[in-house]
Amino acid sequence: MDIAHLHFLVAEADAAQRRTLVELLGQLGASRVTDVPDGHLALQRLEAGFTPQVNVAIVDLALPGMDGLELIRNLGTMGGGVRLVVTGAQPSSLLFSVETLAQAYGVELLGSIAKPVTAAKLKPLLDNYTPLVRTDERPAGPRFSFQEIGIGLQKRQFEPFFQPKIELATGQVKGLEVFARWRHPEHGVLGPGSFIDALEQNNRVDFLDWSMIETAAEHCRAFQDQGIPISMSINLAPETLANPSFVRQITACIGRHRILPEYLTFEMPESSALNTDPHFIERLVRLRMMGFGLAIDDYGTGRSNLQLLARIPFTELKIDRSFVDGASKRRPLGTVLRSCLSLAHSLDRMSVAVGVETRQDWDFLQNLGCTYAQGYHIANPMEAAAFPGWLEDWRQFF
Repeated sequence: MDIAHLHFLVAEADAAQRRTLVELLGQLGASRVTDVPDGHLALQRLEAGFTPQVNVAIVDLALPGMDGLELIRNLGTMGGGVRLVVTGAQPSSLLFSVETLAQAYGVELLGSIAKPVTAAKLKPLLDNYTPLVRTDERPAGPRFSFQEIGIGLQKRQFEPFFQPKIELATGQVKGLEVFARWRHPEHGVLGPGSFIDALEQNNRVDFLDWSMIETAAEHCRAFQDQGIPISMSINLAPETLANPSFVRQITACIGRHRILPEYLTFEMPESSALNTDPHFIERLVRLRMMGFGLAIDDYGTGRSNLQLLARIPFTELKIDRSFVDGASKRRPLGTVLRSCLSLAHSLDRMSVAVGVETRQDWDFLQNLGCTYAQGYHIANPMEAAAFPGWLEDWRQFF
């Protein structure tokens, strides 16, 4: 990309290395570069209100006065629209941990570079630059009371939107993930940000879960009647699945809509899937014996007990988007992704990469042997009426 319009900050203690970085940015096309020798001056330049605003900061970890880690912590508190590149003499594995720390503080990262910094290392990171939308500039969505949400559920205003899941080896559409949307009569289509908090605060996420199960099963039947046999994955709160009547209720549901259990997969977060309660595990085993699929969602974000993970009868391991996005460009991230895929393969489970947003991500995952992919590179979640047309277009492409 053309970086001439961006303002860069170089924070580097060594004068020679600082001068080299400034010259390097100039060679890559930068026209506005500010350089500072310590962390305190860097923070002053990055504070809100400083003109011109810094777009990209290249920060060495070994800054005097305020080192890179303290500067990152302050940036997290301050917020703002700066993107960060971390440099250091540390090994790449440690720099990756610094990236993780920065993300935990909410700092937007372009990546890290082990010294010496070269054009070959820096340019790919700068090519990934996109302007940030400040949180306070995003329009706040409407929020509703628990009672209002309950009325919407009773009136069947909630409906599933569907995001396709693609088999990487063949390009074939192998399933749909269900996303809850509220088609509000006044505010239009609303996402979970408008309603999930109120349901969680009242411990009634199961109201929404059962609404999605029922309507997803209904659409599954409708798609089959159109000659499109497609399976569906539905996110469930742990308390929904833990209800002793769940198996009986889901059996009645698929009976009403005349679909086989094989067409429904229930997704649950890693933290809840690894529940050691024997009644919960029995319910999972029973669902698998009946033919339902089970997926562990957001894998990698919790603290997995690998022995227990191997004993849970899940069919899919869904790898969290934080390990997918950028894995093709950042070796430590790619190493974690490979480990997740290897675990799924060794347990004879399907792997699903979530958050595939570029063709580069797609190609990288395909080369690693990942089973399925879903994300904005493939399609946004769509309403049921749009899926048959999208599917026809996709089949012509592949």
